[in-house]
Amino acid sequence: MVLTPSSQLREVTGVCDDDRVAIRHFLQGAVYCWCKNRPHEWFSLRDLMGGENYHWEGTPMIALYRKHEANSPDPVKSAGKDGGWLLKSVIDDDSRTFETREANLIREYRWVNRDA
Repeated sequence: MVLTPSSQLREVTGVCDDDRVAIRHFLQGAVYCWCKNRPHEWFSLRDLMGGENYHWEGTPMIALYRKHEANSPDPVKSAGKDGGWLLKSVIDDDSRTFETREANLIREYRWVNRDA
């Protein structure tokens, strides 16, 4: 994905490097599954992780929740923001091309399938 000059990537801090790598791999797998099964549909972190239902236990994403659990009034929302930044960096590093937009205060992506 080519990010516009006004777009930015942010580093997520407060989780160890091993957790960050595991989360990025987990998100990359989710992106691949989405693109394979829903190649023309927009997606966000919320879509990849089950909508409004927070069930990250047993996944690398739980590290983001635990980071915010003690210090945030809404650890799910705070962890979701971190997850969104990590997803954006995964999309940016992907060899495929994605469109991006903001919708309902969240970042969405769609694979530009040049073979379709």
